[in-house]
Amino acid sequence: MCCTWFISCLLDWANQPVLCPNERVEVLSGCLFLLLSNILLLFCSLDKKTSNLTSNRFVWLDDIQDFTAETFRIDKKPDPANWAYKSLYRGDIARYKRRGESCLGIDAKKQCITWDSSASKRKQLQRRPERYFTKNNVKMLNTDGIPVCNKNSPSHPAAFIPVFQMETDDPSDTMEVNPLGIYDTSTTVWLQGKEGRIADHEPVNTQQTIQEPGIKINSILMAKVEEHNKKVRENPRDINAWMEFVSFQDELMRGPSPYASKGEQEIRRKSLKLILEKKLAILERAIESNPGNVDLKLARLKLCTEFWEPPALIKEWQKLIFLHPNNPALWKKYLLFCQSQFTTFSVSKINSLYGKCLTTLAAVQDGSMVSHPLLPGTEEAMLAIFIQQCHFLRQAGHSEKAVSLFQALMDFTFFKPDSVKDLPTRGQVEFFEPFWDSGEPRIGEKGARGWKAWMHQQEKGGWIALKPDDDDDEEEIDEDQEIKDKTLPKWHIWLDIEYSREARQWLPWRPDKTKKETEEDCEDPERQVLFDDLAPSLIQLSNPDLQHQLLYSFLQFLGIPCTSKLFPSNLYIAMDENNIFDSVLSDEKPLTSVDFPLSGFNSTGHMDTMLRGRHHIGHYKEGEEFIQNVFHVLFLLFSGKEKSNLSIYWLQYEISKVVQCLQAKNKRKLKAQGRKSKKLAKNLLKAPENRNDLSLWKLYAYLEWLLGNIDDARKVFDTALCTVGTGGLKSPQLCSLSLLYAQLEVELLESIEGAVMSRAAHILTRLAESGPYVPYSGQVLSVNVLKARKTYEHALQDYLSKTPVSDQDQVSDANQLVNLVGCYALFQYLTVGIDAAVLIYAQTSEKLEASGPQKCENTGENFGVQNFPSALEAVTLLHTNLLKFHMKISVYPLNPLREALMEALKRYPSNQSLWRSYIHIQRKSHSASKARRFFDGVTRSTNSLEPWLFAIQAEQMRKKLTENVQRADVGEIHSTIPESGLTNRIVALFEHAVQSENGTHCPLLWRMYLNFMASLGKKEKSKGLFYKALQNCPWAKVLYMDAVEYFPDDLQETLDLITEKELRVRVPMEELDLLLEV
Repeated sequence: MCCTWFISCLLDWANQPVLCPNERVEVLSGCLFLLLSNILLLFCSLDKKTSNLTSNRFVWLDDIQDFTAETFRIDKKPDPANWAYKSLYRGDIARYKRRGESCLGIDAKKQCITWDSSASKRKQLQRRPERYFTKNNVKMLNTDGIPVCNKNSPSHPAAFIPVFQMETDDPSDTMEVNPLGIYDTSTTVWLQGKEGRIADHEPVNTQQTIQEPGIKINSILMAKVEEHNKKVRENPRDINAWMEFVSFQDELMRGPSPYASKGEQEIRRKSLKLILEKKLAILERAIESNPGNVDLKLARLKLCTEFWEPPALIKEWQKLIFLHPNNPALWKKYLLFCQSQFTTFSVSKINSLYGKCLTTLAAVQDGSMVSHPLLPGTEEAMLAIFIQQCHFLRQAGHSEKAVSLFQALMDFTFFKPDSVKDLPTRGQVEFFEPFWDSGEPRIGEKGARGWKAWMHQQEKGGWIALKPDDDDDEEEIDEDQEIKDKTLPKWHIWLDIEYSREARQWLPWRPDKTKKETEEDCEDPERQVLFDDLAPSLIQLSNPDLQHQLLYSFLQFLGIPCTSKLFPSNLYIAMDENNIFDSVLSDEKPLTSVDFPLSGFNSTGHMDTMLRGRHHIGHYKEGEEFIQNVFHVLFLLFSGKEKSNLSIYWLQYEISKVVQCLQAKNKRKLKAQGRKSKKLAKNLLKAPENRNDLSLWKLYAYLEWLLGNIDDARKVFDTALCTVGTGGLKSPQLCSLSLLYAQLEVELLESIEGAVMSRAAHILTRLAESGPYVPYSGQVLSVNVLKARKTYEHALQDYLSKTPVSDQDQVSDANQLVNLVGCYALFQYLTVGIDAAVLIYAQTSEKLEASGPQKCENTGENFGVQNFPSALEAVTLLHTNLLKFHMKISVYPLNPLREALMEALKRYPSNQSLWRSYIHIQRKSHSASKARRFFDGVTRSTNSLEPWLFAIQAEQMRKKLTENVQRADVGEIHSTIPESGLTNRIVALFEHAVQSENGTHCPLLWRMYLNFMASLGKKEKSKGLFYKALQNCPWAKVLYMDAVEYFPDDLQETLDLITEKELRVRVPMEELDLLLEV
């Protein structure tokens, strides 16, 4: 058709006349006609081919007039690709955009269309879901939400956001009138014929509701900033307001800037430095308004740690101490700061700093420093700082100086002459120096009489020379050869000799005048302690409770278990021993397991690496004689109850050595130690004042029981019960003795069946009868059991309703209540069952909780000697121990014990016994999620370090169990089974723990962390961690000794570092080389 039209046009043009006389034009016209003719022939041929093709495949609309409504195209050529693919080629399919998920014309109640969109699926596959740590999600989580409150609440009305609830009869009604979702809510309601309902609602402030969340949050933050500024402006003396303003900066920096304009994209960098600078500016403003406040200055110094170098910080600390020399809390923080600065640390500097601190506080106490008043609690703080200094010297390896400090202060406190008591402290020290340098025996040395006796004798003309005992001429022959095997590596030999000398030479060396020795005869000058090293640290203690605290701290320092604990400020920086996880005999004897009150602390003379552990029980001969002499001197000084307590502590020390022998399964050592301990117990009971002391009889019988002499122990128990008389439940000592006797007998039972006729039931029944004790004959009358139950019930009610008069009565009543509850619950357990015993414990705990909240930790208000666990804590221990025993001998669910432990640990998070029991039962659980949540909750709610330590220990036990299962029957070959991230979890726990306030300067925590990293074989990371630990605990010699074992190739470098920091090295490398050459 196109070709025909073109030819007709061409002919019309050719036939037109050309009005030009020129011949050239005629010729041109002829040529043009020929060209057009050729083109015409070409188009004719194409038109012919096209017409043929069109007749076969195409139909033109112009040619067909009758079938325009049904016109379509037919493609008869097959497409082989349809065999290979599931659908037609996408280019052959018409595309369109769908609006909504509905379809016009269908009934929404009866019909439904499901759209399968491959494009949406492809987009979903391409868009990966974002994790919580991505940038967008972190930003969203750090943004505070919009607060929503009730309309009638008294808060700010701008916080109320009304929410409409449209009531619809059927949710499908909306689909009928708005199938494509293109109408708004009001139009949809109008289409449904419900336009009247919208008028019922109150008008909405649309400008408020459509606010962007970011703008709303900005207004909230700005309101908070204005509120804080208003507080500190109106009341600049309010220290808490300033501190809250400083803490608010962290919250402010988490969200968007409240000062950014609307629509402005915030590009500021949220850096730590920016936050610190803002906090520092606020604190400087606060200090300008409160120049005398110490807390603000301490907060400022803590912030400056991130900016300043250690020398500049120390100068600022010195200025602060100069302005407030009478503040003991400030001195404690200053001492810890200087003690933990690795770059400027040395033992001599820190020791002199302790002396300067105590000298200054003593001057304030005496009143000689008139410029500053005496603050309350100064004397208690001085004793705490003194004990901290002694443990610092022990941890640095200078045990001789630490022992001498205790000796000097004991003489200075308990043996002070009456003629110098009215003098100031420095004047008393000047009188004390001649005694100390006179060469007379001191506390712990044979023949010691004390400062008072020496001065009294000097006034009469001096001492009478006494002949030395024959025992003094005997040389100690139990010293073994220092190098037993020269084929061992050099570092191993050094550790062996260092440990041996640490265990044997912890006492200060003094020349023996009977042997005509002089100071030049000392092979190691470091073993001599000069008076100038001790004089600045001598203080006055006028409070009797503090004097007893000093005495018991000295005994604990020597390794003797006592009832008192360290001061809270000293607790974690002195913790360096890995024995807090040792459950001594708890598996074999759940009811009577031994709990050492000062676990986690190395006693003097015991310092070894983490892997080797302690391999010596007690002390060597010289150390045991020193402890014996200390007790002999104290027996002459005290009388009555205090002397009885000293006897108990001495016998407990002997029992602790027996328990260590049992734990080590050393039968030969156990037999020898048993003879010594029994000899001491008998000698103590022979004393007239101790013959009726049931506490000593109880310990002696327990000692016989531990040694396996059960019949002899029963005889001792029966003898003590028969001789005590008829005290009954009103006698605390009788209840305690009967409770231990019954618990030991119950532990022998293999089943609870028939326990009502057992010896334990007889003991508890006779206790309630308040009559003379009759030994067990093999049966228990039912009538006596019923009478005893009534007696126990009435006695318990009387004690729970009793009100103590004084603190001493409160302690005595608490101990008696614990013993009474223990006897009653055990009696019910034997005669009725476990449920009756648990009911007794539950009722008592509920009553004690209702009587008043009891603090779980010593927070510093009471530094006295009577620092016993609270009654509720002791009752909880009895409760959990009984459940553990019952689960051992019979089938019983684990959940009651777990719940009891969890409730107790929430209340007493620093109780190591409860934590040991908890991780012991969790070891049997396959799922660790519940325990992990519990550990996480406790660590967030307390500052105690024990939850962190035991959480780490629980994960390490789980990792060890997993590895044992994976390596079963394959030796040491590592399995390819994944460990489910336990290593990373343990490392994360360590990192969080060492960043806590109490964990930063805890040597035990760093030792555990270093040991774990070394066990993974990561040498480079372990070495980096070692130097990181030294940045926080440079005084702990055990860290350096651990490093020698983990990195033996760096032995010389480690020893050079120890020498540089002036820690005690008993075996220099030059001496070791000489010993190896011999």
